[in-house]
Amino acid sequence: MKNIANFLFEAGMLQKTPRSGFQFLGSGRESVAEHVLRTIFIGYALCKLEPEVDESRVLKLCLVHDLPEARTGDMNYVNKKYVAVDEKKAVDELAKTLFFGEEIRCAIDEFNERGTRESLMAHDADQLALILQLKEYGDLGNKYSKEWIGFALKRLYTDSAKKLAVAITETDSSEWWFKDKGDWWVNANNNRQGLSYEKQNI
Repeated sequence: MKNIANFLFEAGMLQKTPRSGFQFLGSGRESVAEHVLRTIFIGYALCKLEPEVDESRVLKLCLVHDLPEARTGDMNYVNKKYVAVDEKKAVDELAKTLFFGEEIRCAIDEFNERGTRESLMAHDADQLALILQLKEYGDLGNKYSKEWIGFALKRLYTDSAKKLAVAITETDSSEWWFKDKGDWWVNANNNRQGLSYEKQNI
């Protein structure tokens, strides 16, 4: 149990580990844990588009794909030009402490090797998480966002992910909550105040 407790503390480090690429983008911030969460949701959605894949495997790959960064930190594309990260050592040292460590090692290896349909889908979920984030910052005025999205689009493998990426780039990131630009945005608060006033005078 102590080793599992240590593993859970280690996983918590992802909340404190920043995604370092945003310093070059010039705006935005995100922890590795936040990125992993969105990647899992994207993987879940992609599995619904391709029900023949093993959903549980895709979600597992999405869950653990950046787990080594609790030990190595997040290395962006600029960092990787100059710094070699020993991810294998990080994974090996984690795996040997857990009775299910080999399962984690195999999942991370599968993700990195991209030899299965599930690994390609998890990889696409990882890139779509970045594309979503970039689209949000582009909608807020970051002039580099569109160019970065162009590179991320070229990293996608599956047709489902490519189609979803098109939808993402063509959708305003605020549409889900600000689509109906009607009277609600003028009168909603007033209506509540009126209701409260009426209740007070009953």
